[in-house]
Amino acid sequence: MKALVKTSREPGIELKDVDIPKIGSSDALIKIKAATICGSDIHIYKSSPGYMRSVTVPTIIGHEACGEVAEVGDCVTGLKKGDVVSLEPHIFCGHCYYCQTGNFHHCRNRELLGISTNGVFAEYTRVPAANCWKHQKPVSSELGALYEPLGVAVHGVLAEEISGKSVAVFGCGPLGLFAIGAAKVFGATDIFALEVSPKRLAMAKRLFPDVTLINAAEQDAVKTIMAATDDLGVDVSIELSGSSEGATQGLKVLKRCGRLSLVGVASRPVEFDTHPDIVRKEARVLGVLGHILWKTWWQVQELLDTGKFDPLPVITHRFPLDDFEKAFTLAASGEVGKVLLYL
Repeated sequence: MKALVKTSREPGIELKDVDIPKIGSSDALIKIKAATICGSDIHIYKSSPGYMRSVTVPTIIGHEACGEVAEVGDCVTGLKKGDVVSLEPHIFCGHCYYCQTGNFHHCRNRELLGISTNGVFAEYTRVPAANCWKHQKPVSSELGALYEPLGVAVHGVLAEEISGKSVAVFGCGPLGLFAIGAAKVFGATDIFALEVSPKRLAMAKRLFPDVTLINAAEQDAVKTIMAATDDLGVDVSIELSGSSEGATQGLKVLKRCGRLSLVGVASRPVEFDTHPDIVRKEARVLGVLGHILWKTWWQVQELLDTGKFDPLPVITHRFPLDDFEKAFTLAASGEVGKVLLYL
């Protein structure tokens, strides 16, 4: 089968012919139909030092995907050949402290699809059957591939109560757009969205014409939000840009007793002025990792079932697996939405 493989610790990936994986008694073999490129995939493609510490080489990369069950192991129940599934990338042991206390995504023996074990940028992938979200209703492969990244945004939005809250979303990349959609559906009131890319701001305007958009490269984001909120600030800041500026500004625009969710991963350490921005405000700063199994997946399904937000327009480009170089170059440009690979 064809697969995109990280073959060395140098920048780049290779399209290779590899064996179709063999499954164990508790596994499922998935025929991948569609997969989307995540920011972490771009970091691996570029061999960013912070990410490469966790990457096993060689490894088939990718973790956001939808596919069809091709085969199941002898001990698998609840899944059968032909079922359409999306994949949860955190492979958990089920018996460590974190798994036994319901925090499967923090498993001490955790493996990560496309990082420490073979992922989804391939014609087939092997996963534990327990990592398959089976779709009960018909779903397109493209929408199914978005369930995982949607979950990351939803977890950031719903880390605490959002209904009736004012929100500032830092970053209008795919996760930021998903977060805006989720915040609107789950009852947020005033929403501010900050971005430096004019193209992404234009996309946000098309999708959410009633959201207050701020070009953070041209406007003083803090002054703009404080002026619009009678100098109170917002109830919730959600940082999805992966910039240190987004994290610090997220605190500065935060109302007293507000919440900052840190979802994006900054490329360098972030300095906070803790006394005025955290202590005196009694701010709650929450780190957000992936999604809560399987609570977040049910929340994603609830979001989509409302019919009030369609995430598919966030996919702006589609490529066959053979054109992965074009796909990754475009995804890394920061000027587009979600980039999808189809197989």
